[in-house]
Amino acid sequence: MPDERTFVLVTDRPDRSAAISAALRGIGICDVVGPEETWRDRRALAGVVSDLTLSRPEADHCLRALQRRFADRHLPLICLLRKATQDTLRHAKTLGATACMPAYLPPETVVAALANQVGIIAGRAEQAVSQGVVRAGEALNGLMAEARAGQPVRIGAVEAGLGPILTAVQEGGLARWLDTVWTHDDATYQHCLLVAGLAAQFALHLGFRHEDQFRFVRAALIHDVGKARIPLEILNKPGRLDPGELAVMRTHAAIGHEVLRAGGERDPVTLSAVRHHHEMLDGSGYPDGLAGGQIGDMVRLLTICDIYAALTERRPYKSPMPMADAMAILAAMEGKLEARLVQSFGEAMAAAS
Repeated sequence: MPDERTFVLVTDRPDRSAAISAALRGIGICDVVGPEETWRDRRALAGVVSDLTLSRPEADHCLRALQRRFADRHLPLICLLRKATQDTLRHAKTLGATACMPAYLPPETVVAALANQVGIIAGRAEQAVSQGVVRAGEALNGLMAEARAGQPVRIGAVEAGLGPILTAVQEGGLARWLDTVWTHDDATYQHCLLVAGLAAQFALHLGFRHEDQFRFVRAALIHDVGKARIPLEILNKPGRLDPGELAVMRTHAAIGHEVLRAGGERDPVTLSAVRHHHEMLDGSGYPDGLAGGQIGDMVRLLTICDIYAALTERRPYKSPMPMADAMAILAAMEGKLEARLVQSFGEAMAAAS
């Protein structure tokens, strides 16, 4: 086909990149090259996947040459990372990466992310999910930017992102939503979008009324707004937090509550969800040590979604936990989480898989 897009897979491990190149051929022409590629003869190039070890000088030289060659346009470049740190992520960004993804992801997920960046939409389901993630991400981005800058947040701007989330999960399915969100390399945004998708699936499974679906997904999308005020060196730390760092991180729930109140939020369910999504039924949670009946039903549901998302997140430095293992951990938290709701959540996840 004369108008078929051309993609390049640049790799220093061609024996392990065969599956990715095969998947790329599903959306266009795929050329496989090594780190010695100069890019001088490349013109009509739609996107690049890098499966290079970025710490090697030849990889750095290759991708900087790519940057120079296409400096006049925004060329999609997905960097696959095996043992990534925050320094590696930053390095990839300086080399022009438009997305960084764990190398262990299924090739289809990598190619779907590249297709989204290029603007290839395969069908209605994919389009619903792609648009849903974009709209929800825009709403979340605006809210977090205002909170980070110390400005009054405009909570009403979030409303535009709620319908697309529910539509995306209904039409495209939760699995497709999760796969698309996992391509987002900002950990906080990724987490909030994951929790929002899980909340949408849970609400649909439980048969919530339309207005309650919106209310629950709204709370899920903005539940971590307080993290906008947490120092980045703590927020983005790839390992365990020390006790002092953990204490700072745990302030995000109360901070988020105050940020929303200052912005004019008056819905008690939303305010409670943002402040109390880390409370536990046995009183061991934070920030207020609530227990039992002091914790509302919507908060109990959101806490389950929040923990599941944290367990199953995909990061360059962290392998995802399988659904069965994550559900086993939730089930073992009986006394902290409501067992009946955990069981319903598991049914909702099974129905979506």
